[in-house]
Amino acid sequence: MNQLVFIQNNQVFTDSLKIAEVFKKSHDNVMRDIRNQMEKLIEAGEREWGTLNFEETHYIHPQNKQMYPKYNLTEDAFALVAMSYVTPEAMKMKIRFLEQFKQMKEKLNQNKVVPLNDRQAIIQSLKLTVEMAEEMEEVKSITQTHGQKLSELEYKVERQIMLDSGQQRNLQKAIARKVYELEIDQERRSELFRQLHREIKDRWGVSSYKDVRRKELEQVLRYVDAWMPRKVS
Repeated sequence: MNQLVFIQNNQVFTDSLKIAEVFKKSHDNVMRDIRNQMEKLIEAGEREWGTLNFEETHYIHPQNKQMYPKYNLTEDAFALVAMSYVTPEAMKMKIRFLEQFKQMKEKLNQNKVVPLNDRQAIIQSLKLTVEMAEEMEEVKSITQTHGQKLSELEYKVERQIMLDSGQQRNLQKAIARKVYELEIDQERRSELFRQLHREIKDRWGVSSYKDVRRKELEQVLRYVDAWMPRKVS
């Protein structure tokens, strides 16, 4: 059995492409099923749950190299969409998916370590490095300035440290809320997602909206909240 799930930002997902492949459905039909479920969630007042469990993203088609929308789904989102797939073969495939979700979550929990980009851990490490350097003969001449150097290093760490997975999800939810607030048409929503992601990347000089610096998160969230799209022809 091929790999059905994957880890992204310390969460386990499958995606609409894999669902289409395994259940032998067209990707358009799977996207339709997902959007139908999301509309039902909105009608039920569960938009936030949908935003947390269905992540709209994009992929490059291997043949024409064009960009098309797809969804990443958590285990709960997968179960919701696959609920209507009830043939005996589909039931077998659902079990395989759920087994792999469980295995991947167990693997993720076993491998959890303290994140390397945790600010307190980095600053503590820098302090220890400076203390050790004080005892070395070749660096005694700079011991009087090590406090200033540490402050400079702390500033650099504060500037460079990236968002953790929870902060990335908060930003992702803010973007989704803004797009869903502005547009009801699914195709136009995809364009708004691309436009807002692109503007964040350009304005903050990052390769992905998830790579903004932790110190800049509040500024980015305010920008998203006030954002209005350019007119799409």
